[in-house]
Amino acid sequence: MEKSMIKVARGLEPADLVLKNGKVLNVFTEEFLVGDVAIVGDTIVGVGEYSGEREIDCSGKCIVPGFVDSHVHIESSMVTPLEYAKYVVQRGTTSIVADPHEIVNVCGARGMDYILDASENIPLNVMVMVPSSVPATDMETNGAGKFLAEDIRPYLDHPRVRGLGEMMRFVDVLNEHEETMEKIQAFSDGIIDGHAPGITGKDVQAYRVAGILNDHECATAEEGLERLRAGFYVLIREGSGAKNLEALVKGFLEAGVSLERCLFCSDDRHLEAIETEGHMDLCVRKAIQLGVPAAKAYKMASYNAAQFYDIPRAGAVGAGHVADLVVLDDVETAKVSMVIKSGKLVDEEMLSGYAHGLKDESLLHTVILPEVTVEKIQCARKERNHVLEMVPNQLLTLHREEEVPGTHGTFVPNGEYGKLVVAERHGKNGRIGVCPVKGYGIANGAVATTVSHDSHNIIAAGDNDRDIVCAINHLREIQGGYVIVSEGKVVGALPLPLAGLISLEDVNQVQKQTAHMVETARSMGVPEGIDPFTTLSFMALTVIPEIRLTERGVFDVTRMEFV
Repeated sequence: MEKSMIKVARGLEPADLVLKNGKVLNVFTEEFLVGDVAIVGDTIVGVGEYSGEREIDCSGKCIVPGFVDSHVHIESSMVTPLEYAKYVVQRGTTSIVADPHEIVNVCGARGMDYILDASENIPLNVMVMVPSSVPATDMETNGAGKFLAEDIRPYLDHPRVRGLGEMMRFVDVLNEHEETMEKIQAFSDGIIDGHAPGITGKDVQAYRVAGILNDHECATAEEGLERLRAGFYVLIREGSGAKNLEALVKGFLEAGVSLERCLFCSDDRHLEAIETEGHMDLCVRKAIQLGVPAAKAYKMASYNAAQFYDIPRAGAVGAGHVADLVVLDDVETAKVSMVIKSGKLVDEEMLSGYAHGLKDESLLHTVILPEVTVEKIQCARKERNHVLEMVPNQLLTLHREEEVPGTHGTFVPNGEYGKLVVAERHGKNGRIGVCPVKGYGIANGAVATTVSHDSHNIIAAGDNDRDIVCAINHLREIQGGYVIVSEGKVVGALPLPLAGLISLEDVNQVQKQTAHMVETARSMGVPEGIDPFTTLSFMALTVIPEIRLTERGVFDVTRMEFV
């Protein structure tokens, strides 16, 4: 017989589970108060003094709401939604807001349907944003073609869809481009995420009046403050490639502004980084170290995001809220002792009670390109060449015009200048773009991947043509993934056959192989501050300044033209 939650809340009946004597965060008052947390089924029925059929002593520990990642691309973890859930929930993340524009760029509606189906009934609350910018620009070739307003409308009424995903085509918004404005109008009653690096002044005001509500692309405190003052929410990002938390939090604290409109997100974060550094717990820990009061930091990691994205009953330790809870050994370091998901203790037995399957096997055959040869990746050497320079710990790049090494009018990479190659892999046109790159640092080898935001063509970087070609062609054989080649031999490979983005293997196996490949890339010269795979994967994304490479050639983002 189902218990009366009201009777349990009044103390007339025992709860199913009680967390006893913990220091409980009250997000409404931003206090830590000693008490018991009583749970019936998946619901918190009261905080105070309670008894239960099962009791867990939390003396000396703290109880906070489950963490919320307010903007993430599951595909960037390279595992299925279920495997991703198993991994992050153990770090205290119980809800995420996913934008599947990676797989939608490759597969269109088939990719959107896959994410919705595969994230149903898993041990993680997955809210989904419908991708707004597929393709991100008209300057590159994706697999899906255009994902228009007529394509996104069928998802408006899905119970886990929260709105329109990051509006990367911010120039189109400012210019009131018809196709873009139709998408905004379709979601005018929902949430519309932003993505507008570098815009300032009246353009910020215009972006906000268009209906955009937040931005996660703030790299400096000045950008973040301008967004906050214009009424945006700021999603403070700490990913694998872009680490913006320290600059933003320091700047906000120095300015003395309210943090009520600040949320945390990872955007793109590798399993290896989650394993070694953390997930939302990392954001909380760093924020506290920078001076954010602990109660405020945990609120930013939970309640703020749950409220903004209307995640049902999430984000608080209070009566009526879902029992998604994190028990901490230490508040300052966000050291997780245990996690409660929907009223159940997260352990191996709980996580093994789920299954996932792939309904559409066409998603496993998406790498379509002819064999690449050394002759196809040659780059002319001029008096001054356009050079893409990577910036440590940022997705931003620098546009250099420099003399580069070479012979007979052909660029030849050396220790300072590597070669960057982008090859169209969706079977559309077979184009290949090439340019010199600085800052990647790899020596005696090459790295190549089908994870290349957002159109996900093949991108490769190396110091010699033979290894670059070998890496690209191996990706063709394995239908996508990560490859490292040295001296003509494959020295590391992680197959990602699902859309060229996702592995079908166990999360621990993927994490182990990724860690090994990162270590290999580091040993070959890729420096700290440049993620060998994540940073590389953004070098074709033509919406982040200053310069990018697509299969059509070098693109100047600041001037919005090929050079």
